[in-house]
Amino acid sequence: MVSRAREDRGAATAELALGIPLLVALTAGLVWMLAVGAAQVRVIDASREAARAVARGDDVASAEAVALRIAPEEARVRIEVGDNQVVVTTSAPVSGPGGLLSSLPGVTVTADAVALVETS
Repeated sequence: MVSRAREDRGAATAELALGIPLLVALTAGLVWMLAVGAAQVRVIDASREAARAVARGDDVASAEAVALRIAPEEARVRIEVGDNQVVVTTSAPVSGPGGLLSSLPGVTVTADAVALVETS
């Protein structure tokens, strides 16, 4: 007769072997979500700084260069100058996580900033 402890000895190893990929996938997903959050903060900062620069009287090209330095790779910046306000929209793609989560698509983060044109 085989004892109960001997029958269960391999069960813990099998459960661990099945659980580790799930934990790795969960960790990769959480890291990817942090990357998306960091990219969102960067596009917000880029839009805000570019809007401030144009509102202060800087030229649009230098403000766009500032935004592109702050924003993530492959970002796009659109600056619209009106009579009394500046609107800057920055967007950047964030690729999906690789490995076990490679089937998930990437996302695009976008931010708008509005600043009133300063008069001297």
